[in-house]
Amino acid sequence: MRPIFFFVLLITFGSIQSQTFTRADTLRGSITPERAWWDVQFYALDVTVQPDKKYIEGSTTITYKVIDDKNRMQIDLQAPMKIDKIVQNDTELRFTSEGAAHFVQLQQKQKEGKTYDITIDFSGNPREAKNAPWDGGWSWKKDQNGNHFIATSNQGIGASVWWPNKDHAYDEPDRGASVVITVPKGLVAVANGRKKAVAEDLDTDTYVWEVVNPINNYGININIGDYVNFNETYKGLKGTLDMDYWVLRDNLKKAKGQFEQAPKMMRAFEHWFGPYPFYEDSFKLVEVPYLGMEHQSSVTYGNKYANGYLGRDLSGTGWGLKFDFIIIHEAGHEWFANNITHVDVADMWIHEGFTAYSESLYLDYHYGTEAASEYVIGTRRMIMNDRPLIGVYNVHHEGSSDMYYKGANLLHTLRQWIHDDAKWRNILQGLNEEFYHQTVTSTQVEEYISNKSGLDLTAFWDQYLRTTKIPKLVYKKADTTLNYRYEDIVNGFSMPVIIQIDGKEEWIYPTAQWQTKTFSSAIDEVSVKPDFYVNSEEKND
Repeated sequence: MRPIFFFVLLITFGSIQSQTFTRADTLRGSITPERAWWDVQFYALDVTVQPDKKYIEGSTTITYKVIDDKNRMQIDLQAPMKIDKIVQNDTELRFTSEGAAHFVQLQQKQKEGKTYDITIDFSGNPREAKNAPWDGGWSWKKDQNGNHFIATSNQGIGASVWWPNKDHAYDEPDRGASVVITVPKGLVAVANGRKKAVAEDLDTDTYVWEVVNPINNYGININIGDYVNFNETYKGLKGTLDMDYWVLRDNLKKAKGQFEQAPKMMRAFEHWFGPYPFYEDSFKLVEVPYLGMEHQSSVTYGNKYANGYLGRDLSGTGWGLKFDFIIIHEAGHEWFANNITHVDVADMWIHEGFTAYSESLYLDYHYGTEAASEYVIGTRRMIMNDRPLIGVYNVHHEGSSDMYYKGANLLHTLRQWIHDDAKWRNILQGLNEEFYHQTVTSTQVEEYISNKSGLDLTAFWDQYLRTTKIPKLVYKKADTTLNYRYEDIVNGFSMPVIIQIDGKEEWIYPTAQWQTKTFSSAIDEVSVKPDFYVNSEEKND
């Protein structure tokens, strides 16, 4: 039986295999002319939440820099949310709508190099998430004491499911964002970054949060509940890091025990990936009424204070029960998804492949390389090879759900080929330094690793990212001679592998043509070292 995690991914990603793309997909997934001419500098989001009505209203003020002097702007907001008014320089602006894309005709001349503000008022009953976080929207729940317990999650469907913004991953606000949340008195509201103020009124409290680093739109979140807070400081690679934890009042004791894994996570990932990318904004775990999500500096948690994935080991090896999946996996996204963010969701494997791989690196740091290898190899049982890892560009189309564990296994395989863990660690750290706080393409990541490894990885990337074929090593034994070659490969694929001959390890260098290697004694058992994600088959003809 497949784990729940895998089943949900099948529903989420598998359903788009036969999708026909529409103009709405292009408006959502491409850098349209109405998006291209302005660069977001800051989002100021101000929201009043009415839990009993499942209703929100508020405004987004977008500070942007003009990079080309156009004056027609695309703002994204999905139904049933509606735009009430758009204002610039105290002048209400007209706009036309095409589905979730709203086109604003600006009256003020937009001068290249200058910075401007525009404010969008919005309101409505936002889409309710039926199975968060995969379907996106608001989770309107109550805790065991009957208090409202509310959270947003909207990675796949987009931030515009509830607030107006430029809803494309390529453009993050250079100077961050503020999130102001007004809630009924007695509730606590938690968002990204640091809490700057709390303003009390007769019936409501307003919480002010601020992020000073660039942030992806889907990472901006709101969490509301009967929260209590505890915290600690971590001595990290860039000094002192504030680590905050916001949990339901009744779960405080459990959280203090389970969240001891958070600094262990930080030690492992700073070792492998370099400094935590958002010291200025702190690190938080926030309890939510769904499984969890990688919201930047506000990682959400709902794994029921148990190790594994809701108590299950996704790898089937036992190693997955050595850590809390949500703490480790979602926090791993702070480096791969939040620090390094894809330009287009077609390249989402950058987020999920590296972060799924981070699970085994956590084990490597705390339990050793053998444990890490067993775990990542164990996760292969969830790989379907139904579609390539890279999706279709410019139409908001992700690749296969295999981006998680096929992604992890191709990286684990590459580590074997490089065969130098110091170099491999430098590459992982170098990625986070080279592309610090940037949006990138898969091609940029591929070229960086190829250059730093000193290997021609062109065919490797094409094989594992752009096809569903797994290389097959076919071989024939004849006394002391081994004949071998690759099948099911793209042109030029020639990755060396380690084979195990009667218990001894040997490197071989297969290509599409038959190769021959002679050994000092008769060959009995032959197998490919499991750390390489390749198939093998003995030929008897």
